[in-house]
Amino acid sequence: MDSINIIDAPKVYFSASIRGGRVDAALYKRLIEHIKQSANVLTEHIGKQNMSLKPQTHKIDVLIYERDTAWLRECDLVIAECSCPSLGVGYELAYAEALHKPCYIFYDRTKSVLSAMLGGDEYFHVIPYETEDEIYTEIDKILANLK
Repeated sequence: MDSINIIDAPKVYFSASIRGGRVDAALYKRLIEHIKQSANVLTEHIGKQNMSLKPQTHKIDVLIYERDTAWLRECDLVIAECSCPSLGVGYELAYAEALHKPCYIFYDRTKSVLSAMLGGDEYFHVIPYETEDEIYTEIDKILANLK
């Protein structure tokens, strides 16, 4: 399913675990679908259930890096779901911070503890949650404040 381009809508870089684990892939898909109601999601593929976790060639990794860092430079903000630890998500957040992109980090406080490197960085907007509905409420607030 391709995203619908909403003219003049914010461009969101949604970040979540891929190679670090796909236990929350169904949640990522629902969050992306929710965000797409009022914003353009550059990283819609994060919600796909059938993403390959097999190691890729160096050449493919370079292409992924170049594509994702280009999207980070293009986006208006980053929304990251960090309940499943991921080196890539941590890198993306640091890259976005260096670009001065607003970053919102969500994590399920009932099943994970956020890295001190993220939780201790005052730049990030850290939003712990216990129910999925809490995430949607916060995302709606974030996107409404951009308009």
